[in-house]
Amino acid sequence: MKQRIISNNRIRAQKVRLIDENGKQLGVVDLRDALRKSREANQDLIQVTDKLEIPVCKIMDYGKYAYQQGKKEKKQKTNDLKSIRLSFRISEHDMQTRANAAIKFLKSGDKVKIEMRLRGREKALTNFAKDKMEKFTKLLNEQFPIKIERELKRDPRGFTMLIAKS
Repeated sequence: MKQRIISNNRIRAQKVRLIDENGKQLGVVDLRDALRKSREANQDLIQVTDKLEIPVCKIMDYGKYAYQQGKKEKKQKTNDLKSIRLSFRISEHDMQTRANAAIKFLKSGDKVKIEMRLRGREKALTNFAKDKMEKFTKLLNEQFPIKIERELKRDPRGFTMLIAKS
């Protein structure tokens, strides 16, 4: 969610806590005095916080502040957990396709959960399923360096493991 930047004459408070362009706190001053000081410095008066009774305002360039806020919002993107599901009877080509998808997720900074669901008689052939999962991780590791965050684990419905970019 993009936050609107309140600056200069859009500030509605009567008194503000002022920070000058060097980062020095000047204390609580009247809004007119703060606007005058920002004009003398050929800068903008930007309201940094609005949740306080006396908002904090900073004297700085509007464009620079907007750029910093945009970068901060982009950086706040959390690492998601993506999931790749392998089947018991997956073919070599399909395994390569799933590996390419996993690499794409890892390059974007996400963690990948690899799942293999076992149904019916497949549950009796756990060694074959483990071999498929290990083969998949070797295939991934050949193309892209990975770090196994959670080892291969047996679940009631099959196997899972968690990998990330190393």
